[in-house]
Amino acid sequence: MQTPRLKKIRSLGTPLPGLTRKRPRTDANPPGQHGGARRRRPSEYARQLREKQKARLNYGISERQMRRYFAQASRAQGVTAHELFALLERRLANVVFRLGFAPTGPAARQLVSHGHVRVNDRKVDRPSQLVKINDIITLSPKAYDNVHVIQAIERGPEVKLPSYLRLTSDGTLGRVVSMPLRDDVPFIVDDAAIVEFYAR
Repeated sequence: MQTPRLKKIRSLGTPLPGLTRKRPRTDANPPGQHGGARRRRPSEYARQLREKQKARLNYGISERQMRRYFAQASRAQGVTAHELFALLERRLANVVFRLGFAPTGPAARQLVSHGHVRVNDRKVDRPSQLVKINDIITLSPKAYDNVHVIQAIERGPEVKLPSYLRLTSDGTLGRVVSMPLRDDVPFIVDDAAIVEFYAR
């Protein structure tokens, strides 16, 4: 039986590593009781909505937060879609996940919220805090009492370490070395569709 997270991923049609380590079934039928029934081609709005939902679910943010990040990205000088994903990638909870300190995004957010993450040796309990270049991310000594944290560090990052992060060989200290690039986003998403959705 598939979990709600897997059902969401299956309905969106692409794995979201920030949401769960598990992979959905790969059968041809769409999810639902009548999955085998013929479905109409989705409208342009539905396609844009699906792409936006991919980003929201992978990074674990609310619609209100997503709109705020989009507004901030729109004011930046670069390509809006690239600026948007750079902001999402810089969220502390996401960085904790990408460094391999937690197996999923939800687990990383919990780790931050419970005060187990240090940025430049200072406790930070806001998953939404944006990291900056040269920030150093570590865990509190108490975090190592958690068997899931130990297992995550021993396994290493669930997806390829992005270009903007460096990790020590023992997997216990991460450093932000640059701003995230669009290629650092670890799932398939049509970012132009997201821009079109919010630009309506």
